Amino acid sequence: MKLTHIYSIGTPFERTAIRDIDFEVEKGECLGLIGHTGSGKSTLIQHLNGLLKPTSGFVYYDGRDICESKDWMRTIRSKVGLVFQYPEHQLFEATLYEDIAFGPKNMGLNDAKVRERVYEAAGFAMLDESLLSKSPFELSGGSKRRAAIAGVIAMRPEVLVLDEPTAGLDPRGCAEIIGNIMEYKRAHNSTIIMVTHSMEEAAKNADRIVILEDGSITMDGAPADVFADIDKLTRMQLAAPKAALIAGRLRAMGLQISGDIYTIEQLRLALSDLRKVSGQQHSCPIDRTAPLDRKTDSEERLDA
Repeated sequence: MKLTHIYSIGTPFERTAIRDIDFEVEKGECLGLIGHTGSGKSTLIQHLNGLLKPTSGFVYYDGRDICESKDWMRTIRSKVGLVFQYPEHQLFEATLYEDIAFGPKNMGLNDAKVRERVYEAAGFAMLDESLLSKSPFELSGGSKRRAAIAGVIAMRPEVLVLDEPTAGLDPRGCAEIIGNIMEYKRAHNSTIIMVTHSMEEAAKNADRIVILEDGSITMDGAPADVFADIDKLTRMQLAAPKAALIAGRLRAMGLQISGDIYTIEQLRLALSDLRKVSGQQHSCPIDRTAPLDRKTDSEERLDA
């Protein structure tokens, strides 16, 4: 609550990264955290499991200040798992097995339980068991990302915090990583906090969107409400999801398109309903050469 963090206090480099941040996340919720580089996203999420301590304000978990004691902080770090944007920052053991096992071992689990957690986490992250004996640094960029996620999942955190989990991946890799994360959420009713630059990613997966600008929260609400205010997003130099932009253009042309469209699937359904009402296909000036969304290995395009 009222979370503020100031770097390099009392020096010429003093900078306020976040100020008076105040929000709650419910159990089982998927929160999309959006903002430009320098908006304070990474600073904020590093407070969620105590990697950074507030300059002022508090972070509460189940009603308790996470900084109230060293023992409670140690517990928090097993309950709130943080996956950094660059997986190589989290990989350090000689083999992938040992890397994934590091968290469960620190939790005091016996060898059998550690092994169970390692194989379960590798399965969630879609890492082949043959990779477990290899050095994590021999893996591809996508597999390193999966390995970092598996290392956190192995602790079975109640809250999974991910900083740009799909950055630099191709569409297939993005879809697989997000699928892994959402499957973990469903299996454990976990809370997901996902930092992303992708409005499409947030629109498709988040129950709620929080937008940071200059270290403060400027928007907080359901995706339908946040993405409905395209003018405000534009002023913040954030692009609304393509589906929302296309729906807006269609409404401007006089078509009866709902105002709460922000995913490709919602747009498809809306156009299908229009066809049923009119009895014919509407011809819309949409650039068919640009992919609007990808759900499988092949591109899916809007057939309007």
